[in-house]
Amino acid sequence: MITFKKGNLRVPKWNRRVFMVAGGTTAYRKFFPEYKLEELVMMAFKQMLEDNNLKMDPLEVKGLINYAAYGEFADHFQDQLLCEAKIHDYLGLDPLFNVGIKTGGATGGTTILNAAMAVASGYADVALAAGWERMDEVDTRTGNFYISTAACKDFETRLGRVYSSYYAPMANRFAWAFNVSETTRAKIAVKNRLYACSSPYAQQPGKHTVEEVLASPMSAYPLRFLECCAMSVGSACALLCDEKTAYQLSDNPCEVFICGGTHTLRVADRRPMDIPLLPNEIPGMYKELVKEGSRWPGFESFLAARFAAYLTYRMAGIHDPLEELDLVELHDAFTISDLQTYGDIGLRPYGQEQDYIESGDAYYGGKCPSNLSGGLLGTMHAVGATGIFQAVECLWQLQQKYDQFHGDSKIWKKWGKTKPRDWKSLQIPKKSKQALWVSHAGVGSHVTVCIIKKS
Repeated sequence: MITFKKGNLRVPKWNRRVFMVAGGTTAYRKFFPEYKLEELVMMAFKQMLEDNNLKMDPLEVKGLINYAAYGEFADHFQDQLLCEAKIHDYLGLDPLFNVGIKTGGATGGTTILNAAMAVASGYADVALAAGWERMDEVDTRTGNFYISTAACKDFETRLGRVYSSYYAPMANRFAWAFNVSETTRAKIAVKNRLYACSSPYAQQPGKHTVEEVLASPMSAYPLRFLECCAMSVGSACALLCDEKTAYQLSDNPCEVFICGGTHTLRVADRRPMDIPLLPNEIPGMYKELVKEGSRWPGFESFLAARFAAYLTYRMAGIHDPLEELDLVELHDAFTISDLQTYGDIGLRPYGQEQDYIESGDAYYGGKCPSNLSGGLLGTMHAVGATGIFQAVECLWQLQQKYDQFHGDSKIWKKWGKTKPRDWKSLQIPKKSKQALWVSHAGVGSHVTVCIIKKS
């Protein structure tokens, strides 16, 4: 049994407020042979500096940067140790200090957290958070093996050396414990891949039906191919500032609140504990859920995600996430990981996660839409970039720039695509104030939960 002491639950406080003002991204593909990695990062960096309506010349903005955090999941893919030094040099930021971040699938979120801490502490006034992954220099089988080693090699990796095999038992357990139909999982894949059709950056957009998802080839029972994200190549970056600089650069900066949590790689060895309650939950409400013979977090939930949400909601002053958040971007590497997270971050109480989809709340126009970017299933999972890409999508939504960055035919053409005739704007309403994203690693080993608020 894990038990907390008082100090373990201290809510983090910034020494000064932190803001996000701009972001950039590349498109994402399975293969990107025409560009070197540093060129892709430069393209995202230039979009951040040049296209975000900042109130200074791009080179002036670049001249304000005095710290950089770089996210990269695995050196294996690029076969380049200290890749961050190579990127930093190419961006023209030497001799400013930079640091490389590696926390699996949560690398992007942790990179944002690191850059935010640099600003909050006063080490930097302006910090760059950039991430990337180059997963096309190895074949798919080798890539799957590399990714599979982000589970415990002594126990979990032997399940099948492919990541869907780690989430398959969770999907089976979740369906059994909470009586969830596979149709609910399929609806998540349909929704997110459809939203990706509005994004010029998307790798796997698609207008699928539930029946097509359920008829797609099996990856690891019960997860089908269309329920799993693909390996990607691409880069994303975001610019974080102190309050004074944020308003010098932008009329609509967004304040940043972010915390993290961790948990063991050994899913079958997760020790039970009392559920840390979110601000809108009351003692005793999970008495029936955690009854004799069951335990929390078990195979159904992610302690790291719940712990990160526990801290971030209190840091940001969120009481009821479903009522107060206007958008969420979740880590839908698999449909089941998306579904599990609804309970962890309080979009629904544990045991009622499927209602977030079935009620319509998760859809565009619903109470709190999720993954309008297309998510990992539809748009990308260039691992080191993923959490940063999610942050940028949330920022652009709150700044009312969805159409600017998704509806411009020139952006579609830049990435070799034609804007669909039936393109649909997924811009959330002007009155929207707060957005959240979850950056999630492995089988839940590291998770960050971040909220940005319109200032």
